[in-house]
Amino acid sequence: MVKPVGVVRRSQNGDWIQLYKEYCEALDYVDHFSHLIVIYWLHKVPDHERSTVKVKPPYGYVPTLGVFATRFPARPNPIGITTVRLIKRKGRALLVKGLDADDGTPILDLKPYIPVYDRPRGRVKLPRWVKLHLREHRHHSHTIEELLSIVERVHLAV
Repeated sequence: MVKPVGVVRRSQNGDWIQLYKEYCEALDYVDHFSHLIVIYWLHKVPDHERSTVKVKPPYGYVPTLGVFATRFPARPNPIGITTVRLIKRKGRALLVKGLDADDGTPILDLKPYIPVYDRPRGRVKLPRWVKLHLREHRHHSHTIEELLSIVERVHLAV
């Protein structure tokens, strides 16, 4: 059973990861790292979207993709993962930069980013449509609801 260790708090003062009291000691020495890997639950994805197996992004150059070939939030287990810069720790709260999760998103785990383990080895291969998308959309700020609404989805027949 997976249970959250904290929650995302977005405000005018930045993006914070607020850990629950029982995990405060789990943050010891975390501020010795510049970056953290954040694993979170995409809690706004409706249960019926978890049967999505294919998505068609609204860009003509992108084919219909199997959901495992995407970063789309609707998937069998709507788990998000991102690497953030740790700005500072304040008690059991972490101010971070680069978090792509909505306010209230449950945090499942945090891991220190260690390049020798977390950076891929060898040459990274990306399909043409991803390269085009990265060139055109350097960073998006879509909410989960917006992402769910901009693509066509094919669900498993149950």
